Amino acid sequence: MKTRTMSVLLVLGALVASACGSVEDTPGTTTAEEATTSEAPSGPITVTDGRGEEFTLEAPATRVVGLEWGVVENLVSLGVMPAGVADVEGYTTWVSAAPLDEGVTDVGLRGEPSIDALVALEPDLVITTTDLPENIITQIEELVPVLVVRAAAAERPVDQMKDNLTLVAEAVGKTAEAEELIAAVDASIADGAAALAEAGLEGRPFTMADGWVEGNNVSVRAFTSGSLVGAVGEEMGLVNAWELEGDPNYGLAVTDVEGLTNLGDVEFIYYANAAEEDPYETLEGNAIWEGLPFVEEGNVHRLPDGIWMFGGPLSVQQFVEATVDTLTG
Repeated sequence: MKTRTMSVLLVLGALVASACGSVEDTPGTTTAEEATTSEAPSGPITVTDGRGEEFTLEAPATRVVGLEWGVVENLVSLGVMPAGVADVEGYTTWVSAAPLDEGVTDVGLRGEPSIDALVALEPDLVITTTDLPENIITQIEELVPVLVVRAAAAERPVDQMKDNLTLVAEAVGKTAEAEELIAAVDASIADGAAALAEAGLEGRPFTMADGWVEGNNVSVRAFTSGSLVGAVGEEMGLVNAWELEGDPNYGLAVTDVEGLTNLGDVEFIYYANAAEEDPYETLEGNAIWEGLPFVEEGNVHRLPDGIWMFGGPLSVQQFVEATVDTLTG
């Protein structure tokens, strides 16, 4: 299954599914081999995860498997290269903010990891999100401690992103690094807001989207105010023009080309990836699309590939810088 197809199914199944700060920029980043041999802080730690489940580790985890890309990005940005990752190829294609070391082992699909493969790595901890089915989580935690974070929260998307980073950091003994990352992303958003205000764009309506092609139809996935990047755009002083109701986790909604006729004069920002067909390029010649005000005015902006819209602080910084660049360039 294609990476984007899986993401779409995750979103719809629940009625949900580097410009700045690469791994080289992050202090303390280790390779997969170093992560297994470097000295970790001593002493047991007790962690309460996103389910309210409490467990104790003999020491902060140093050999970790990540089953969702957001938590994988968090691990790498904190300086802990995971021993195993679900869908390494997909992560490498879609997430550029925190690259993986070549020694990282692939442990299967994000929604269907190989329990044998991850257990064979003898991890101290497996980290996943509430997107993973409970029966799979139960199977894994019979063998290895599992930390589950809430994948996203439409009522507080930016704070949830920070909470997830903090929780992962507690489990791996990197709370100081997490505080630095949070301070950096806050500063990046503030700088982005200042740059947009200086360009006269404060209060400018915008929409963030991606999409996919099925047959001759283009489906548009809208990132409402409840989405992470939709909320970040608003923190930068833009006005999210989507009036659709997003799902309770990711703040995502789905519409079609006809549904865009209600938007009016906006900055239409979207992301795609060279690994898949660009849905908006396929609309060339479509009378409805070409008659939209933002298309006629040339206000359609594709962000660079590799910015993960469901990531952590480093991906958010990429989004901020790319958005400022595309709207002010």
